[in-house]
Amino acid sequence: MNDSLAGRMHPINRALSVLGLQLSRMSDEIRKFQEEYERNYEHVIRNGRGFRAIKHFRYMGGGAHPTSISGLHTEFVSYHLYKAKPKKVLDIGSYRLYILGLLAHYDVTTIDFRERKSRLENETIVTSNARALDLSDHSFDAVVSMAALANFGLGRYGDEFDLDADIKAVNEMIRVLKPGGLLIFEANIANTEPTILWNRARVYNLAMIRHLCADLDCVEEKFFKHRPLRDCSFEELATDPEHFDSYMGCWRKK
Repeated sequence: MNDSLAGRMHPINRALSVLGLQLSRMSDEIRKFQEEYERNYEHVIRNGRGFRAIKHFRYMGGGAHPTSISGLHTEFVSYHLYKAKPKKVLDIGSYRLYILGLLAHYDVTTIDFRERKSRLENETIVTSNARALDLSDHSFDAVVSMAALANFGLGRYGDEFDLDADIKAVNEMIRVLKPGGLLIFEANIANTEPTILWNRARVYNLAMIRHLCADLDCVEEKFFKHRPLRDCSFEELATDPEHFDSYMGCWRKK
């Protein structure tokens, strides 16, 4: 496309034009793969090494390596845990697969308000509400919480309604941290007024998140766009709370 023409196009039309070009390239790529697929299928039929062949077409495409928002979240947490090398880690509500990864390196205490048993000897499960942790003060080197803070107290997961549950939970996370310990957490964020998508989740703005951490020292903050999935600046955050983005923060207890 001519650069001067693209510069005069309405932003929506320009975006659609780029999308159309991408789809066209993808269509050509898929057509080429389908031809190879048929040729290779015939080869498998003739030389299957004893395997029976049944067609189940799949194509994930080339291009960039597939990623996910949870992958970006866990990458941020992993980096800071690697740097800090904590001895005692508390996780509240994070992705189960990530917790299993943590357990390869740490003794981990996990919080669940529903009773659960672990198959792993280095996981301690505490059946407790995040708003009132049944744990001692200053007992952990790091507290991690992903995909949880925005949901506390909204009843989505069968927990009791409490509009202030997120505030109480953060205060509890700070309470059980040792001085110098790290609080690493994820929250939904948009560059607008704080919003509750009832009863899916809270969507914070940056001022509210920083207010929650007012008594801590900031180590690092990062923002991630969900559409398309990438790192972004504060200025690039969504302004529509229904299409929120992600905040990741690492904060140190004084």
